[in-house]
Amino acid sequence: MDIQGLAAVVTGGASGLGAATARALAEAGAKVTIFDLNEEAGEALAGETGGQFARVDVADEASTVAGLGAGEAAHGVARVLVNCAGIGPAGKTVSRGQPLDFDAYKKVVSVNLFGTFNCLRLAAARMAAAEPLTGGERGVVVNTASIAAFDGQIGQVAYASSKGGIVGLTLPAARDLADKGIRVVTIAPGLFKTPLLMGLPQEVQNSLGASIPFPSRLGEPAEFAALARHIVENPMLNGEVIRLDGALRMAPR
Repeated sequence: MDIQGLAAVVTGGASGLGAATARALAEAGAKVTIFDLNEEAGEALAGETGGQFARVDVADEASTVAGLGAGEAAHGVARVLVNCAGIGPAGKTVSRGQPLDFDAYKKVVSVNLFGTFNCLRLAAARMAAAEPLTGGERGVVVNTASIAAFDGQIGQVAYASSKGGIVGLTLPAARDLADKGIRVVTIAPGLFKTPLLMGLPQEVQNSLGASIPFPSRLGEPAEFAALARHIVENPMLNGEVIRLDGALRMAPR
């Protein structure tokens, strides 16, 4: 799919992997709408990329419908959706004799898994109603999982299960949408320079980077964005989960 001139939506687009992806798509000629809850950062990036910002709670249907509508009014039907919105608080199944707070667990699953599918289903319905582009494509959805879906560590039970759900929905969603010319692909990143990791002490960052076989460093958000862009541009990438992790397999802790 030729990105030039297309409308795109990036959730969680105000920072980290989402911000890098919004920049990469804008540089390729896309008209980008950024979904996020951080209005200040989102508005600033929208100004930088020549796009627009919408304050959207991805786990809320009405909020997401409104955001998609605003993006469509400004740029036309979004042919590209990149789902980067997510949270990752830690918590063990049982800690000091107490079970993990159920509401805390549900919050992670709601944002990461339900939010991803909510945006996917609503954006895909709009793509499906649009005219096909060259090659019969109508749209592309890129989701963000994590290698925690496969190698979840101690304390990642909520996060890993939410990301595992994204891995699990990728192929059936791609099959559901194949007759409509809509592709679905998921990236499972490893350790990247996100705001969460960059807030850790430098010695901890260095240690994490050294644990990656090659390249032995933390991933750059621009490298995630480059893969997201390639997925959009390569029509044979569909129904797949791609690990982007430098061959890292995480230990239990």
